[in-house]
Amino acid sequence: MAAVTEAQRVLVYGGRGALGTKCVEYFKSKSWWVASIDITENEAASANIVVKMSDSFTEQSDQITTGIEQLLGGQKVDAILCVAGGWAGGSAKAKSFYKSCDQMWKQSVWTSAISSHLATKHLKEGGLLTLSGAKAALSATPGMMAYGMAKATVHQLCQSLGGEKSGLPTNSAAVAILPVTLDTPANRASMPDADFSSWTPLEFIAETFFNWTTGKDRPKSGSLIEVITNKGKTDLIPANL
Repeated sequence: MAAVTEAQRVLVYGGRGALGTKCVEYFKSKSWWVASIDITENEAASANIVVKMSDSFTEQSDQITTGIEQLLGGQKVDAILCVAGGWAGGSAKAKSFYKSCDQMWKQSVWTSAISSHLATKHLKEGGLLTLSGAKAALSATPGMMAYGMAKATVHQLCQSLGGEKSGLPTNSAAVAILPVTLDTPANRASMPDADFSSWTPLEFIAETFFNWTTGKDRPKSGSLIEVITNKGKTDLIPANL
């Protein structure tokens, strides 16, 4: 593993996915040390924690927590970006409902909870934790129930992290992004006839994270920020709860 030497450091949970890969690339282009946490390595990252698949949350969380402690060796990071996640459709009646719930819980809730605990241990004072919610989960999602349930949990977690005694370091912030559709290769493949001008470019998200990490236009801790793209223009709008 590469030694943690640079002054500015970021952990990207989900660093091998489409958005995670873009975040790794973007922060590396700014000469930051970037560690990826994912089930496979990101060769572009400065270091990797490879997650072992498990049906036990405590087993997986302990593996990642121990790996990060050994990797950082007491050093702190400027940001932890949790961009892990996935999607599953179906109502409560769907044959795959239980499987979808399990999948969404592991991909969105486990990763967000682990990232939150890591932030309490390894984030610098004034640092940033981002979580990945979804605009759809601000209201009912009967056609993608497991997805909506998991993302709504992430929203609640973010709001709680913004409260007093959440455990986050002084002056740090937890912010959740609530996109509609990200412009990823997988989404283009599954929805080739969609209006791509209403999809959010990954570069925009990565740049936004960088700005927030460096203190530019950072929302207050606990904020849920909708990411709305229309005709190629993207706006960041605080959720109206």
